[in-house]
Parts: sequence; structure tokens; C-alpha cells
Amino acid sequence: MNILVCVKQVPDTTEIKIDPETNTLLRNGVPSIANPYDICALELAVRCKKEHGASVTVLTMGPEQAKAVLKECLSLGADHAYLVSDRLFGGSDTLATSYILSTAIRRLEQEHGVYDLILCGKQAIDGDTAQVGPEIAEELGRPQITYAADLTLAGEEIHVKRETDDGYDIIGAKLPALATVIKTNFPPLVPTMKSKLAANRAVIPVITSNDLEIDPARCGLKGSPTKVRKTFVPPRGKKTIKISGENPEEAARQLVEAFRQAQVL
Repeated sequence: MNILVCVKQVPDTTEIKIDPETNTLLRNGVPSIANPYDICALELAVRCKKEHGASVTVLTMGPEQAKAVLKECLSLGADHAYLVSDRLFGGSDTLATSYILSTAIRRLEQEHGVYDLILCGKQAIDGDTAQVGPEIAEELGRPQITYAADLTLAGEEIHVKRETDDGYDIIGAKLPALATVIKTNFPPLVPTMKSKLAANRAVIPVITSNDLEIDPARCGLKGSPTKVRKTFVPPRGKKTIKISGENPEEAARQLVEAFRQAQVL
């Protein structure tokens, strides 16, 4: 069993900064974390590894600092890690990102064999689009199942417990396939001191545009049909009032009056 997990380094949501010229996220010098949903996808992959003896590879696209996320994944149980990084890829929207990642996946499969299962978090907490995973599946021409809460492997098929508005569906697909993962209820992965040390010593191979048979016109801002007109961080106001009525009825009257003065009501 050969499993690939796509992960993303995302800005800490309390420290987001925007480039006013390009309307893209500034990542250099901004505290970053692993996308939580991608860690859930890694948890499922590691569970499959323990149950079926799978090999787990993690892949991300980003600047040099994104290696930190890959090393975190290695400490949590991944076996191999690759960084896709090139100035050509800067500013890519979801369509361009999925094209670049799928091209990199094909490149890795030439060396390591087809990935039976590709796992992605359902969405990244910086963009919240939930588009990259399904677009990778489309680029690779593989079946996809979204919103996976759990999965089991059954021979040449994958059976996924898929979250819906009314509960869960059990959906099957033939391998190779792709699934996007929601927040799971499994015990979180905890790295050991030994795995942390080994991950810190790991050398992360970098895949650039020179390593890929890629169309530059489909990369970066040039290859991104999504155009962001304006992005900004909402100002944080500190103006507050204190409601201190002698009883709930009095407090409610003060609250309604405050709303009226603020022209909310």
C-alpha cells in the first residue's frame, strides 16, 4: 500500500498579513502552522500504515520554510517527504496549485510507483475553498470521496465514512483514489523524542519546475484565473459597554437601548 498525503503550511490565523500590492498572503516572517485538516488526513494515513503496512509520503508546495511542516509530519509517522518550491509557482490559486501538485505526484509515481490512496484535508484554514483536493483528483483522473471521517481498505477498494448534513454515508471507490478528510475523533498523533530528532535530521528533497514537465502558463499568477480584487484584515475595535442591570429585565432593556443607539435595531 502506497499512500500520499498532501499537506499545507498555513499562517497562524492570529498573525495574518496581506501584501497590498498583490492581495496575496505574506508568508515570510509570519508564524505558520500545519493545516489542522491535513494533520487529520495524516492520522488516517498512519492508521492505515499500522494496519496494512503502508508507506506514507507527505507532499507540500511552498517556500523553504514549509519544510518545518514536512518535518513535523515525519515525526508523526510519515516515511518520506517532498517540498515543491519554485518562484514560478508563487501566487498560484487553487487551480494552478492543483495542477502543479498533480504534476509533481506524477513525477514521484514514476520513481516510487502509483499512490494507491491520496489524502488531503477537506480545506485549508487560510483560504477555506475545499477545492485543491478534488481538483487534484480531476487532474489525475481518479475517483474522489470528500468529507471522510474514517476509511477502511478492502482489497482493491476503499470504503469511506462520509459526513453529510443528515449523518454519514458509506461510499466505496476503486483504488487508486483520493479522499479529503474532515476533523477526526481519533486520539491525536504524538511524536516521540526519537522521532522528533530523526525528523529534524531529515533531508527534504526539493522539487522545482526544472524537475517537472510543466506548462509555465498554468502556474503562478499568470495561470490563476481567480483574481482577488481586495484582501484585508478587519480592524479590531475595542469599544465596549458594560450592561449592569439590577435584574435580567433591566439588563435586557439596557441592551435593547444600546442597540438602538448604535442603529442596530
